[in-house]
Formats: sequence, structure tokens, C-alpha cells
Amino acid sequence: MKKGKHPECQEVLFVDSSTGKQFLILSTYKGDKKANYEGREVTLCEVSTSSDSHPFFKGTEGFVDSEKRIEAFLKRYQ
Repeated sequence: MKKGKHPECQEVLFVDSSTGKQFLILSTYKGDKKANYEGREVTLCEVSTSSDSHPFFKGTEGFVDSEKRIEAFLKRYQ
């Protein structure tokens, strides 16, 4: 790889603010906040939603058809 062309990768601690779940991953995220994680100081990124709190990943998401388009389609073609 050419030097100076690619962003620098570092360990970043992502924290889901709604559940408190922590994810330590490699990322190119640059932030000012720091946190201690298992005795190491790493960059901190707080997120409002992650796979730990999003309804799609929790299995609680339901499809909302407020305009009744699915029912109209099924009625038309039955």
C-alpha cells in the first residue's frame, strides 16, 4: 500500500447510549473523546442505536402498512 493514502485504523469503543452495550472494533473514526477499556485508553464513539437496541435485530420490528396498499393489492388480484 502507498503511504499516506489510506486512513489510519485504530481501536474504537462504540457505546450504545440506549442500552449501554459496548463494542470494541477497528475503525478509521477520529474523535476527541477517550475511554478506558480493559486498562487501555481508546477512542470513544457514542451511538444512539446499534444491533443491540434496533428493533430489526431484536426481532420486534413489524411492518406498518398505514395506507393499506397490501390489502388493496391482494383484493385486486384474488
